Amino acid sequence: MALDSSLIGQVRPGGTLLVTRSRLRLFAKATGQTDPLFTDVEAARKKGHPDLPVPPTFYFGVDLEMPDALGYLREIGVDPRALLHGEQEFTYHQMAYAGDELTSSSVVADVFEKKGGALKFLVTEVPIVNQHGTTVVTMRNTLVVRELAGVKA
Repeated sequence: MALDSSLIGQVRPGGTLLVTRSRLRLFAKATGQTDPLFTDVEAARKKGHPDLPVPPTFYFGVDLEMPDALGYLREIGVDPRALLHGEQEFTYHQMAYAGDELTSSSVVADVFEKKGGALKFLVTEVPIVNQHGTTVVTMRNTLVVRELAGVKA
């Protein structure tokens, strides 16, 4: 399958992640977060949260929880070596907390090219829902697929 506009509207399942306090604390440490809101349950509760809140960019990892996160791209003929991260956008709808189970799915929103086809762009919308089926965030991802010598995207 080629990376072209025929992919627009194609839906694929994503990953599921049970958000744990330890995972949130590790994420906070890895990203240099020093606000105790993200590591200390009592500090979070003092600020009106029921548990540790999920930090804004943590959601990106939910879609990577599937067994083969790049498998979909290989199925449509994209060589992972040709990928560049183009853009990431988040629209927040509701808070998520430690104890929530988050699930992603993805729909291809756009496919276009620049530089005479040397750069192809794959834009996906990724809603993340909690265990109640409520959308907590929608991500919009743009991947750039560059032309590799001898490889077609």
